[in-house]
Amino acid sequence: MDFVNYLDLDGKLHPDCKPKISNDDLLKGYKTMMLTRLVDDRMITLQRQGIISFAMSALGEEACAVASAAALEPGDWMYPQYREAGIMFWRGFSIQQYVNHMFGNSQDLVLGRQMPNHFGSRALNIVTVSSPIGTKIPHAAGCAYAMKLQGDKSVAICYFGEGATSEGDFHVGLNFAAVRKAPAIFFCRNNGYAISTPCSRQFASDGIAPKGVGYGMLTFKVDGNDFFALHSVVSLAREHCIEGKGPVLIEAMTYRRASHSTSDDPTQYRKDDEVMAWEKKCPVLRLNRYLQAQGLWSDQKEKELVESISEEITNAINVAKSIPRPPLKSVVENVYFEVPASLKEQYAEIKTFFPND
Repeated sequence: MDFVNYLDLDGKLHPDCKPKISNDDLLKGYKTMMLTRLVDDRMITLQRQGIISFAMSALGEEACAVASAAALEPGDWMYPQYREAGIMFWRGFSIQQYVNHMFGNSQDLVLGRQMPNHFGSRALNIVTVSSPIGTKIPHAAGCAYAMKLQGDKSVAICYFGEGATSEGDFHVGLNFAAVRKAPAIFFCRNNGYAISTPCSRQFASDGIAPKGVGYGMLTFKVDGNDFFALHSVVSLAREHCIEGKGPVLIEAMTYRRASHSTSDDPTQYRKDDEVMAWEKKCPVLRLNRYLQAQGLWSDQKEKELVESISEEITNAINVAKSIPRPPLKSVVENVYFEVPASLKEQYAEIKTFFPND
């Protein structure tokens, strides 16, 4: 299987690549990746300070989310895992909204009922992240099939790491979508590790791509740190789906440069040399070099962007600190049309511990 790669480490584009993305969208993509990186960094700092409970980073994987989002339409449904914050920012989710979610305050769209980094937005067609790995794969397949039945010319994309392919949901979802020719894109970020488990201890196949071939679907293996290659492949995948030719599996080869989460210590299972080698393949750095070579970006613009984003993050954090937590009663609401008697009893008992809430 061919490996799709257009942008080298120096930011030079292969002559065979004919970009189908405007300079404006390239700049938006670069700024969105930088925003994602800076927000992730601050959230990890907040967790270390004990201000928020948990955080995860997409360091080194930002292009997977942002470039793919740039290749899709606003009406397409997105089923992220927890390293796809970039899709939220691409579609217009504000830093303040994201920070409110990380704090789990009363302005959080899910009212603190989810862990941090389990974002989502109904208004943006982005389904809330779920902790159990792989569960969204059949959901996305079902969503895509429903759209096919309704004649809706949209697709559903589901993001997951290579570890999710060890779950039964992966095989069920792909097989269903393939048989029904559902317009679904299955986007696997192969970042090398499922927490501490390397690929070599998960499967004997040559990565994930052969599994897509086995299920009879169009499959791509792409450089997950190459903005142009990712955008091109996802654009082709969407076109394939809309034409009624069935689902597509994309294996994006990337690397998780940060820890799995703030509860993880990656030094226990991988060497620094491995991490340093991937720093040179950074998707943000590569696109920066391309944009500078084209006269679209500069060090001064970079400085101004970082300062602007950092200031907005700081302001958002200060606002989030002043917003009260969700009302206690919200813990039993929004599951049933009416709160059942059993939950009313539980709420009454909880209330005794928080009489002033």
